[in-house]
Amino acid sequence: MDAQAFRHWLKRACELTPRQRQCLFRTLALPTSPLGKGSAAAPPELPDLPGCPHCHAEAGNLRPWGFTRGLARYRCQCCQRTCTALTGSSLARLQHPEKWSAYAQALIDGLSVRAAAQLCGLSKNTSFLWRHRFLALIAEHRDAHEAGIVEAGETFFRESFKGQRHIPRPAHQRGALGKAPDTDAAPIPVLVVRDRSGHTADFKLDRLDAAQLAERLKPLVDADVLLCTDNAAAYAGFARAAQLTHVAVPAQTGGRSQGGAYHIQNVSAYHGRLKNWMGRFHGVATHYLDHYLGWRRMLERYGDAITPQQCLDEALGRGMQHDLGT
Repeated sequence: MDAQAFRHWLKRACELTPRQRQCLFRTLALPTSPLGKGSAAAPPELPDLPGCPHCHAEAGNLRPWGFTRGLARYRCQCCQRTCTALTGSSLARLQHPEKWSAYAQALIDGLSVRAAAQLCGLSKNTSFLWRHRFLALIAEHRDAHEAGIVEAGETFFRESFKGQRHIPRPAHQRGALGKAPDTDAAPIPVLVVRDRSGHTADFKLDRLDAAQLAERLKPLVDADVLLCTDNAAAYAGFARAAQLTHVAVPAQTGGRSQGGAYHIQNVSAYHGRLKNWMGRFHGVATHYLDHYLGWRRMLERYGDAITPQQCLDEALGRGMQHDLGT
């Protein structure tokens, strides 16, 4: 809590009832470890507002305008609307901010919904809600520019209606013998694009064809890139239409060309790490696949150095421009 917020809170302490005062004294006597049971963890540090979230005026136009829900509130001199550090973010109106750092650590550790709920003292349903509120903006943070030698490749995920009460196909029966796999359900293609500097972007596609590739790749790659892919016809068609230099690496060579300079090993390795990490969730609903792709990208972007504060900054949609090189 900053000094101004503390002074505001202190002035109102005289309004507490005797019962509220006793509760306050008991709370102050608790240990301060954020993960201890019954502890009084501090709310996370929120990044400064870069400007008005309503009219996008510069931060210099924001003036202090009291407090709301324990957060400093500001009023924009241009549009006359008020805002806080959470306005317009997916965490707006989310309760228990003192538990956000612990939940961000659960995301870093890749915990399941139930394990994260147990760690943070939440219900299972609240933990699920928090997961996808945190990941909503994280899923949009992908590199917007790739240059040099760019590798592209696709991997596939089985279509899943996990969590839905009504599904447009007969349910799979566990332990059923003598039945062929469901060949009618088309797998969901995920395109992964990486350059040799490690910049990464991935996209869930409706189908793998030249039109879908052009929609995703044209804004992403320079006109002078050298595109390395497998020998799928869709990549060759896109490269011809976009007039890109294209090297197709046959699958029989293990993703590496004879010369060794042009390969798709980086993309193939990313596919393996993505699939292995996804395995802990025992199937991901296709509806939320974009969120999980963004989650994995965040972990890859920061590596072992990631902190809960960085995870919270990403969930708020701020603090990622430098990391993404946009």
